[in-house]
Amino acid sequence: MSSATPTEGTAGGTRRRRRGPRTWLAALPLIAFTALAFGLPLGALLFGAVTRTDPATGATALTGEHLSRSLQGPYLGSLLGSVQLSALTALIGSVLGVLIAQAVVTSRSQALRSAVLTASGVLANFGGVPLAFAFIATVGISGVVTQLADLTSLGWNLYSFGGLAVVYLYFLIPLMVLVILPALDGLRPQWREAAQNAGAGGWQYWRHVGIPVLAPSLLGGFVLLFGSAFAAHATAAALVGGSVPLVTLKIADALSGNVMVGQENVALALGLDMILIAGLVMAIYLPLQRRSARWLR
Repeated sequence: MSSATPTEGTAGGTRRRRRGPRTWLAALPLIAFTALAFGLPLGALLFGAVTRTDPATGATALTGEHLSRSLQGPYLGSLLGSVQLSALTALIGSVLGVLIAQAVVTSRSQALRSAVLTASGVLANFGGVPLAFAFIATVGISGVVTQLADLTSLGWNLYSFGGLAVVYLYFLIPLMVLVILPALDGLRPQWREAAQNAGAGGWQYWRHVGIPVLAPSLLGGFVLLFGSAFAAHATAAALVGGSVPLVTLKIADALSGNVMVGQENVALALGLDMILIAGLVMAIYLPLQRRSARWLR
């Protein structure tokens, strides 16, 4: 038996070595698609953000002017406004989404679960101009609910930072429900029973067991909600226009020349700033996700 083991190990290693090139070959279409769909646009964006073309000679030279301008004045204000709006709506959406998902898991009702998942799947993909129009017709200045409940006298303004945050929550909360529900299902009943047998109450269980295990999933949901709100454009453009400073609206204005002509490279620099912010958030999330993946298998 001992003499056959090295042979088997060698044969297994040979099979693994032979299987390697085939694996890469099978993944080649995906790699090519990724390079075309993400690599080329990213390369074009990076090239436009750090270069300047002389209109007289057509010569191209490296410059940091566009990146510098993207972090000054109204461009910096729009970037900070987007980060604030995205962080606020992602935080509120995460909390409310977790509470709704936990209520569904605790109820053990398949009818309620199916209804919530179906509604969440629909609402999470309902955005853009139709969503803005629905809110304008409902709680806008002349909206039905605004007139019936006299919301204007209470200080309600749909076309403000707070109003836009409420609109974003309409599709962010259902998205969080879809993301966190499988993680809540992964919490084993034996863990709660063991905590109860050890004399731990509900709060102690969630503090020492539930929340630490769910932390990467919670952070992952927050990152997803942050990215969805950070990249949203159509809803904000149709609802608030330029009254709320957002980086996506600034990029659209710079590319279309609505405010100033010749700001296309600054728009590319703003896009690069957005990618760097998203990359920073993902860099925080990925190590935590790998750390706790073993608990929810």
